[in-house]
Amino acid sequence: QNPKTSATVKQLVAEGNAAELQKYFGSRMEFGTAGLRAAMGAGISHMNDLTIIQTTQGFCRYLEKNFSDLKKRGVVIGFDARAHLSSGGSSKRFARLAANTFISQGVPVYLFSDITPTPFVPYTVTHLKLCAGIMVTASHNPKQDNGYKVYWENGAQIISPHDKGISQAIEENQEPWPQAWNDKLIDSSLLLHDPYATVNKEYFKDIQKQCFHRNINKATNLKFVHTSVHGVGHKFVQLAFKAFDLSPPFAVPEQKDPDPEFPTVKYPNPEEGKGVLTLSFALAEKDGAKIILANDPDADRLAVAEKQESGEWKVFSGNELGALLGWWIFTCWKNHNRDNSAIKDVYMLSSTVSSKILRAIALKEGFHFEETLTGFKWMGNRAKQLMDQGKAVLFAFEEAIGYMCCPAVLDKDGVSAAVITAEMASFLATRNLSLSQQLKAVYDEYGFHITKASYFICHDPKVIQQLFDNLRNFDGKNTYPKSCGRFKVSGIRDLTTGYDSSQPDQKAILPTSKSSQMITFTFANGGVATMRTSGTEPKIKYYSEICAPPGNSDVEQLKKELDELVNALEKHFFQPEKNNLQRKTE
Repeated sequence: QNPKTSATVKQLVAEGNAAELQKYFGSRMEFGTAGLRAAMGAGISHMNDLTIIQTTQGFCRYLEKNFSDLKKRGVVIGFDARAHLSSGGSSKRFARLAANTFISQGVPVYLFSDITPTPFVPYTVTHLKLCAGIMVTASHNPKQDNGYKVYWENGAQIISPHDKGISQAIEENQEPWPQAWNDKLIDSSLLLHDPYATVNKEYFKDIQKQCFHRNINKATNLKFVHTSVHGVGHKFVQLAFKAFDLSPPFAVPEQKDPDPEFPTVKYPNPEEGKGVLTLSFALAEKDGAKIILANDPDADRLAVAEKQESGEWKVFSGNELGALLGWWIFTCWKNHNRDNSAIKDVYMLSSTVSSKILRAIALKEGFHFEETLTGFKWMGNRAKQLMDQGKAVLFAFEEAIGYMCCPAVLDKDGVSAAVITAEMASFLATRNLSLSQQLKAVYDEYGFHITKASYFICHDPKVIQQLFDNLRNFDGKNTYPKSCGRFKVSGIRDLTTGYDSSQPDQKAILPTSKSSQMITFTFANGGVATMRTSGTEPKIKYYSEICAPPGNSDVEQLKKELDELVNALEKHFFQPEKNNLQRKTE
């Protein structure tokens, strides 16, 4: 019943444009553990009023089956600032339609009255003990995209088998229920609640448990620049700084207000490097700020840059900031826990494609480190299991600039990560240390961990399948590569098939998934490289790392070795020319 998407479809039918109609209606968006992520527009392959109604009807029925007290507890729904004029879709409209679906079935809905960071949804699930949460966002995807991200009652993103159960329920509930289109009904409903004020108060109270140096924060002369890249982060990072008694960061004026067009950047993703930070560098130079904090548009990720002695800016990789935050959070914990026996219950987590620096710190300091599959859904669920066993999960991170610094949110959170980074920098400044100098000190103490990650774009699933099939049948059927250029392969783990050459029974310990591609190669020189497909973008990604024991400080040699390994990986395993792959460009 959306006049804009209806008109698009009617026009295509009138023109007899079968090819375009095939694009819109050929296949339904797949509901996976990341929920939905697609362009806004007409048809069942896009995010629009109808597909949101269908998805929520399925999700509602699935929750009714799983929770006898759903009508008592309810769900939370949040949204970012995305909007798409030509199809009339927007995150707020989708959130209201989803709320209407639940309310029509007698389920209480805590619908935020305004835009919020993604981490506020998992926080609210936990804080108000709700059955589930939905966040309408496409995070840092291009402007035409939107998404529907789902959290379970434990406050973490859903994992299998819930995705399959919800997917099945969507298939069974495709016809819109009688009042499905009339979202005005929710405004007068007693089942509609607005958690905005409560959560804004409680969240900032909770993150203060991670504030350890209030006096330093009050006194620091260090200046920060913050950009929310046309997303939701501005107001919340300002409030977080206030909660920690830090002077507010300078906000990049052209980017601080939400704008679904993202006019100043090619991609609204701070992970893409310096291009996204151009305006931040200019403001920092003007105001004499040393450190830049950049959130992605839904404020669950954080990028950090620091001005070096040379006048250059260093943008920290996700692994480097993970090393710094891991060191910092453990140091703060140690200073507040004089009881040595408590360390046996302390954990840190990172994903299997992230740097192993936390493993090195854990080995030396005596706490536990665990790695999980890629993505915060795994770390959030594992953290909750450990916390339920009475363990303390201090920190979890992934190389894609995602950090969980605060146990109140079981997902990545760019707001708490920004203010904790600011406190760490302020503390280091009292010791005349920069973030870069402290990073070197961490590597000196625990061993250098040099990482390099990138990706190729490929829009043809057949080519991707063929590329991975070739790796599994490299020298004849069912044989993996024994070398990559001059680098000898010493181990292989394939989490698509479940094979792991390092295990006695050759079976991988981490869960396997046939629907996504992921192979990790270990090399005789101490290097590790993983190739995997992305769950939300048409990319084949790779991650590589060389770890050296403490004391090996020939960083340049290690970097050179890793560069050569990556070149070999691209040439022999990706074969970009043969497979017509498009390189990541700045």
